[in-house]
Amino acid sequence: MKPAAAARALTHLIKIKQPTFLWGPPGVGKSSIARQVALAYGQFIDLRLVQLDIIDLRGVLMVENKKSVWAPPAMLPTKGKGVILLDEFVQALPLMQNTASQLILDRRIGDYILPEGWVVLAAGNRETDRAATNKMPSHIANRFTHITVDVDYNDWQSWAVANKINPMVIAFLAFRPAMLHQFNPAEKAFPSPRSWEFVSKIVSNGVDDETMLEVVQGTVGQAAATEFVGFVRVFRDLPDYDEIVKRPETTDVPTNPAALYALSTMVAVRVSKADMKNVFKYLTRLPQDFQVLAVNTLTRSNKELIETSTYIQWASDHKDVLLNR
Repeated sequence: MKPAAAARALTHLIKIKQPTFLWGPPGVGKSSIARQVALAYGQFIDLRLVQLDIIDLRGVLMVENKKSVWAPPAMLPTKGKGVILLDEFVQALPLMQNTASQLILDRRIGDYILPEGWVVLAAGNRETDRAATNKMPSHIANRFTHITVDVDYNDWQSWAVANKINPMVIAFLAFRPAMLHQFNPAEKAFPSPRSWEFVSKIVSNGVDDETMLEVVQGTVGQAAATEFVGFVRVFRDLPDYDEIVKRPETTDVPTNPAALYALSTMVAVRVSKADMKNVFKYLTRLPQDFQVLAVNTLTRSNKELIETSTYIQWASDHKDVLLNR
């Protein structure tokens, strides 16, 4: 499933308290999807099974009225409602998986009982991802509904705009969407939604070009870093946004496809209601595909812009193009 579809499915499954397992390669956003949906439902507890011992989850024995009783760990909830995510589930040893499975189906471990409002999810990498996973026993697998999360640029772009990812990163991946995720288990650094978020933080906090190449290469790998740094140089040569707003009919329009991708994204993430009229005068001078790219991005950035007369007129003039997409 694409991330947005996975989130919708997970929202429904949480409502009916159905244990669900999210599968996917490293960095595709499994934990982020679980967190987003969980926080819309209630509280969120993220437990990394591979970092826990059995006693951490089951609790410790203590004496009460001359009898041994289990004292459950404080990290498990006792009231309210929310989601417990058992992350890195298949990286945990089989004995730990078996212990956790009691919480999944029986909703209890020892003397601890999961409150009624809580739901258990799990997430992990596939065996083919070579992420030091252990095989999940069939009796545990049968306790879950299984969802595999795939990468989708459009879903990622909506998330990236909402989460203030650096416009250069958004523009580059609009230009080269295949670079969003290229998992290679043989490499330490490879492009993924998670690693591009790291790149956004790197370039947003100021770094010289030579250092940028080295640190971006160490984050997304050599091939992606080389292309990205070259794209950044194109981005820096774009017309100034304020110049576009002041002189929309005379400001230069680039012809290079990479520059057009960069320009469309830069304008889209910066535009405000006050600038809409002049920005759209400029956008109509771009090739039609890049107009659509800019408009799709700006409406993801600010839903209120859809209500402006400028957008409504543009959408009416281009309804044939929009309906065919």
